[in-house]
Amino acid sequence: MYRRILVPIDGSPASAQGVAEAIRLARPMGSRVRLLHAIDDLSVSRAGYAHDGAPQLRAEAARMLARSAERVRRAGIEVDTVLYNETDGTVASLVADEARGWHADLIIAGTRGRRGLGQLLLGSSTERIVRGSSVPVLLVHAGGGEQADAG
Repeated sequence: MYRRILVPIDGSPASAQGVAEAIRLARPMGSRVRLLHAIDDLSVSRAGYAHDGAPQLRAEAARMLARSAERVRRAGIEVDTVLYNETDGTVASLVADEARGWHADLIIAGTRGRRGLGQLLLGSSTERIVRGSSVPVLLVHAGGGEQADAG
């Protein structure tokens, strides 16, 4: 029984799939869901902001979390959100700390399924989450055609 499900999101189709899986699992079990987003250097570069654009990026991140939380809430599931800056720690360490502190029973993480050189050069936050987690981690692979705005 998973009473508390933690879902790290980044606005990608992979994290949208993670949110969908959290809804699918949480509804019949009456679980609570916590959505977590960490603003990191990749978020800054994707958004095209210089480091002085942090307030705008934080506002966009808060809107993304709110949209995803509303999706979970519409499914009849209790949900809350957490927004961090990577300066608070790496994405993986923030997820691990949140899972421990919130007493999560499960982490659901979307993955893009990168292989080879792409993973070697970019690293994988998801892989580090799996390696550093003290609770089970369910990986959800993004299929084609999903919308990124939900997760």
